[in-house]
Amino acid sequence: MNAALLYEKEDLRLGTLPEPQIGEGEVLIRTGGASICGTDIRMWKNGHAFATPDQPLVIGHEMAGTIARVGAGVRGLQAGQRVCVAPNYNPVSSELTVAGEGYLDPDYRALGIHEHGAFAEYVRIPREAVLQGNLFPIPNHVSFAAAAMVEPLSCVYNNYEKARTGPGDVVLIVGAGPIGVMHAKLSKMVGAGKVIVNDRHEDRLALVRSIDPSFITICGDPGEELKRLTGGRGADVIITACSSADIQARAVELAAVNGRVLFFGGLPKGKSHVPLDTNLIHYKQLLVTGTTRQSLRQFQKTLALIADGLLVVDDLVTATYPLGEIQKAFAGAVSRTGGLKTAISFN
Repeated sequence: MNAALLYEKEDLRLGTLPEPQIGEGEVLIRTGGASICGTDIRMWKNGHAFATPDQPLVIGHEMAGTIARVGAGVRGLQAGQRVCVAPNYNPVSSELTVAGEGYLDPDYRALGIHEHGAFAEYVRIPREAVLQGNLFPIPNHVSFAAAAMVEPLSCVYNNYEKARTGPGDVVLIVGAGPIGVMHAKLSKMVGAGKVIVNDRHEDRLALVRSIDPSFITICGDPGEELKRLTGGRGADVIITACSSADIQARAVELAAVNGRVLFFGGLPKGKSHVPLDTNLIHYKQLLVTGTTRQSLRQFQKTLALIADGLLVVDDLVTATYPLGEIQKAFAGAVSRTGGLKTAISFN
């Protein structure tokens, strides 16, 4: 089968691998659609411990496809079924898995991170992931490209549950990439009074406005315009959908009294110690927290939002490349010439 293999830093090659063999309890997926995530780009830029010249890794963890085969003992799934895949699973049980938060367990595993993932014609789903319930049937009217985006959108949904965004809230999202637009869409769906998207790049903000003209956009530092829009109050919810220490520090300054500040974008290793004005947190009674990944419950909920037409994600895909042009796809995603979300198609 054809596959995109990461060997080391900035060394992603299209190659061939044997079609995966599955054992008892496992499932083989024929990939129908996948998309490039910021994590994939960071792995390509910086290298990754599980991708080496001796053992290259098929990266990619946002995926959907059709079940090609099921192993002995698999129940409730059958060949020909259309599914999307939650990539994170737990080899062993723990307190966190029992609580439904196995994705936070330090020993979790993920397709495309620890073992071969989405950017291949076939993906083997391990027995533990099958038993955990990581395969979700998708209705025929949901495209594979849309189903692949359940994974990032469910991460955004996790953030929403922490933020408790409600009717009338002013929401400031810093970062106008695909994740930022997902935050904006979800905030609007739950009734936010003003959805404000901030970025340094006007071309990105123009894309945001083309997707939904009701989104308010601010280029550059948002401080003065945010004051004008809120009568000096600040934002009830601030989401840092970007990897910036300066933005994390600025967020507590821009938040309203009783505001919620959520760090969605992580920072590079060695750069995560950020000075925050704790008096602002104290005297404004701010909630400052972060989120990562998603639970299977959140994954299932997000799939339902897409399937029921409550959240449209197809308009986030601004570039699509076949697997054979994976290097071109990454070049576009890295340089931002690809627009928002870059999808990978499969014949």
